[in-house]
Amino acid sequence: MSLIQPFPEVDHQHAVFADGLMLDCGVQLAPLTVAYRTYGRLNAARSNAVLICHALTGDQYVAETQPLTGKGGWWANLVGPGLAVDTDRFFVICANVLGGCMGSTGPAEKRADGTPWGTDFPTITIRDMVRAQKLLVDSFGIGRLLAVIGGSMGGMQVLEWAATFPQSVFAAAPIACASHHSAQNIAFHEVGRAAIHSDPDYYAGRYWEQGRIPAQGLGVARMVAHITYLSEEALTRKFGRKLRGANAVTFLEDVFEVQSYLRYQGSSFVRRFDANSYLTITRAMDYFDLSAEHGSLAQAFAKTPTRFFVASFSSDWLFPTSESRALVRAMNAAAARVSFVEIKSDKGHDAFLLDEPEFHAALGGFVAGAAKALGV
Repeated sequence: MSLIQPFPEVDHQHAVFADGLMLDCGVQLAPLTVAYRTYGRLNAARSNAVLICHALTGDQYVAETQPLTGKGGWWANLVGPGLAVDTDRFFVICANVLGGCMGSTGPAEKRADGTPWGTDFPTITIRDMVRAQKLLVDSFGIGRLLAVIGGSMGGMQVLEWAATFPQSVFAAAPIACASHHSAQNIAFHEVGRAAIHSDPDYYAGRYWEQGRIPAQGLGVARMVAHITYLSEEALTRKFGRKLRGANAVTFLEDVFEVQSYLRYQGSSFVRRFDANSYLTITRAMDYFDLSAEHGSLAQAFAKTPTRFFVASFSSDWLFPTSESRALVRAMNAAAARVSFVEIKSDKGHDAFLLDEPEFHAALGGFVAGAAKALGV
């Protein structure tokens, strides 16, 4: 039984929208809170804003210390002074997604009666996340974003921004993503959700009433997901079949280094992420299908004024390069302005978060080119 309290009180910077948001499921969610962070300064013309969209387990602390874990920003190697997304030049916004657990309205947040939403939180979509971000961007008086950038689920949000609000996005960079989740990806998510649901501490999603969290199930979900973020080459390079201080097979748990690594990933995750948020957001990813929303993928980008930079990584089997090429073909069919690069890397899906100089240079060049075109 887990008595871990993963969420100390943190006063996240946030905006509250009293009228809320009409969700795709037909529920009016009001009021709506969007937690966010900004870096750099908005210029007088409000033309230098760059929105960063985070992935499934990310948050708004893109370029600074995360208050719960004490770890550095998840894209601090890309966003900052003099970096590819230069905060000396651009005003960078990153919002915790709708349904998240770092201050934005979601299952862990309290309703008017003072109790958490829990499993009563309505079903959301990637488009709902983007609409919530649009409210935040509008509140800054920003009519058009210089760029929207994101990887993985963040890339899905970028695509939705370009499809839903094309006049509000000058440049879009969907990284290591796809126009829809594959059956394989949905299957991996379902294994993770099943692990959470089967944890005896889940209590039908009302675990807070018992002062508990489904740590074992959430940890397993994280372990399964983390395997998909890596490549066989990365796992072999980092761990191979190394044993943990053992010279012979002892048949004890965690005898292999890779076992210990995955267990650490799971145990650290449960201290910063809410299980019901995990269920909510993974379902939103699974529902995402840009073709279904617009009739065809090309139609999603019809007559778009947005210019695109699409990037994939050669060893990413979660969102393989073939998915990025399908995006590029659809953008070409819509006569969109698009550039594409496949980065050679053996680091798997997580490569977009890691030190990949070729990727950083290509993205930095794209953002700088967009800024030059707008005279920023």
